[in-house]
Amino acid sequence: MKKENDSKVWLITGAGRGMGLDIANAALAAGHKVVATGRNPEKVSKAIGNSKNLLVLKLDILKSEEAKSSIAKCTEHFGRLDVLVNNAANFYAGYFEEQTPEEIEKQITTSLMGPMNVTRAALPVMRKQRDGLIITISSSAGFAGVEFGSAYTASKFGIEGWMQSLQPEIKPFGINTMIVNPGFFRTELLTDDSTQYASSNPIDDYRERRIKQMEFWKGANGKQPGDPAKLAKALIQLASLPQPPLRFVAGADAVGSAEHAASELKQQAGAFRELSSSLSFED
Repeated sequence: MKKENDSKVWLITGAGRGMGLDIANAALAAGHKVVATGRNPEKVSKAIGNSKNLLVLKLDILKSEEAKSSIAKCTEHFGRLDVLVNNAANFYAGYFEEQTPEEIEKQITTSLMGPMNVTRAALPVMRKQRDGLIITISSSAGFAGVEFGSAYTASKFGIEGWMQSLQPEIKPFGINTMIVNPGFFRTELLTDDSTQYASSNPIDDYRERRIKQMEFWKGANGKQPGDPAKLAKALIQLASLPQPPLRFVAGADAVGSAEHAASELKQQAGAFRELSSSLSFED
């Protein structure tokens, strides 16, 4: 099925607010068709407004059946699916020892297993088309550990490994992937609706640092330098390329973090090169 005027069909998770809302608006403004999903479809509809190119669906990314249903309704309504944006996220902040297993599980499940559920549902459609792009929003925490964010960082490192491994599996079917590593963007991630702080298992040894960390993260809300509307427009531009990049490091701060992480890895790889190179069997 030919795409009218080269417009694409985008399905975006967590589209009711924050970066997901900006991406949905940017895609619509560019003339694309958008399936905007969220756990509260009424909230999504109210946030975006009306458009003949818009379909709003209820989708809890933790529920595989809802993911399958959303993909099916997308193709029934628009005929295909060109771009999937795994955007829905949350943030369970805290020192690892103070976080409960339940809190860590919620972080990993939402930030890693959720995108896996939606992607698994989308792949049969994209394979049949022999075309598609999967954009997954990671973080600068996807390549550099963050104090007070071990669970969040673990989920983003998981995203990185999954997407990098998925790419060669689906590339032969004409499906591309793009990891997006935003730095500090002024989204709603740090609001009380999206960020939960470990509080049920306080340990006195962490108290002083915990207070400072919470002051930092709460104080950063609304003051992040990155403009999510500009990031959304950049993603629309990148998705239109014949060969989208495998990774987009978004924001000057994220570029700095990436360069620092790459430099540290190079230093660590070479620090014990002689010892490392001596570990083969003596044939």
